[in-house]
Amino acid sequence: MREAMKWLYRLFSVALAALCRGLGGWDGALALLFTCMGLDVLTGLLCALHRLSDKTEGGGFLSRSFFLGLTRKAAVLALVMLAAALDGAMGTGAVARLSVIGFYTAGEGLSILENAALLGLPLPGALKAALERLRGEEGGGNQAQG
Repeated sequence: MREAMKWLYRLFSVALAALCRGLGGWDGALALLFTCMGLDVLTGLLCALHRLSDKTEGGGFLSRSFFLGLTRKAAVLALVMLAAALDGAMGTGAVARLSVIGFYTAGEGLSILENAALLGLPLPGALKAALERLRGEEGGGNQAQG
């Protein structure tokens, strides 16, 4: 049993190293993206536990919404991998990769701020107004689609 656990740890380590390599290596930008993704999931779960979520009808937890959010985050990581491969193929350093990471980190940050506002944390008035405008634009687009 002990030997099997060692092999599982080794397999996990190899898979994690391959993922890290595919993402273009571990650096501050990727760490920030993962941090923001984790904080977005955490604040989203807090909103759902307090029945304040704007993703579900009753404001509570819905596994379908949670799974959809996780699949979107997996798609973001796939785009980072694609950008890293593009940089490698074109010899551009990390321009595309950092652009993709920056774009999606900003989106995660906005989502964290939205969740903070839903939880009732004080935000500056101008920021709150901007988030409400964004939410209104997103809400109109989502209603048209689904």
